[in-house]
Amino acid sequence: MINKSVFAACLFAALNVCTLSARAEAVATPQTYTYGTHLDIRKVISLKEDNSVSCGIVDARMTYLDSAGQTRVLDYSKFADGCNSDN
Repeated sequence: MINKSVFAACLFAALNVCTLSARAEAVATPQTYTYGTHLDIRKVISLKEDNSVSCGIVDARMTYLDSAGQTRVLDYSKFADGCNSDN
């Protein structure tokens, strides 16, 4: 009985965290990174990038909290994760 209660509480907490990060990203207006943009990042909430099977530049998005606790969204370009194995 206690195991079911603990499991239910953990599941509920995990769902709340997922919902909170999805809601936070929907509320914040994305900012596009340019060279010299001041970044005030206290905690990264999520990192996402376009799916790419080859090496190249892809669009990415980072959702984070700043030092004031405000949710921010940053769009930027980066090398795809597939580039890590290429020389």
